Amino acid sequence: MPSLPQPPRPASTPAAVPPRLAAGKLNKSALYEQVAERLRARILAHTLAPGQWLDEQALAADYGISRTPLREALKVLATEGLVTMKLRRGAYVTETSERDLAEVYHLLALLESDAARVVAANATAEQLAELEALHQQLEAEVGHRERFFELNEQFHHRLLEMADNRWRNQMVADLRKVMKLNRHHSLFKQGRLDASLKEHRQIVAALKARNPERAQQLMQHHFANGEKAATMT
Repeated sequence: MPSLPQPPRPASTPAAVPPRLAAGKLNKSALYEQVAERLRARILAHTLAPGQWLDEQALAADYGISRTPLREALKVLATEGLVTMKLRRGAYVTETSERDLAEVYHLLALLESDAARVVAANATAEQLAELEALHQQLEAEVGHRERFFELNEQFHHRLLEMADNRWRNQMVADLRKVMKLNRHHSLFKQGRLDASLKEHRQIVAALKARNPERAQQLMQHHFANGEKAATMT
C-alpha cells in the first residue's frame, strides 16, 4: 500500500534571544552560579559585611530574579564557608572568630607546605625561575598595597599549580576564601610585610636548592607567622 504524503514540516523557529538586561540584571544561563559569583565578590570586598543578614527579597529585586536561584546561590556560598544559614532566621555573611582563623591557617600550612616540598623535588628549572620572578615582582611592589597582595596570592597559587594536585588546590581555594573574611589582612600588620618578604626569600632559596624538607619547613613557618599576625589584636 503506498504511503500517504506527509504534511510539510513547519520551518524551525530560532530560539529567542533574550534582550540585553540592565547592568544590574543577570542573564538566564547558569543563573544561580552568576548570583553566587556576584555575592561572593561583594562578601570578599566587604561591601556585604561579616555578620550581615542577607535580605533575600531585596537581593532578588536588585538582580531582577526570583528567590529560587538566589537560594541556590546561597547554598553554594554556604558550602564555601562564606555564608552561614541559620534555622528560621535566614542567611548571614559568615563571621570569622580567632579559632576559625587559627584552624584555617593550620590547614593551609599543612597543604601548602606539602606543595612546597613537591615543587622543590619535582619542578623544572623554568618553573623555579617563574617563582623567583614572581618574588622579585613582590619586592618591587612593596609600596603598593593592592598590587602586592595580588602578587602574593599569585605566588602561592602558582606554587600550588606546579605541585599539581587538584584536590589540594580546591581545598586551598576554599580555605583562602574564608581567610579573606577577616577584615584586616595580616600582611599589612605592623612589621609583617618585611617579615613575609624575608620568609618568601628563604622559601625561594630552598626551592632553588631543591631541598624539599627545608622548603616544607619554611612554608609551615611562613603560615605560623601569618596566623599570629591575623589573630593578633
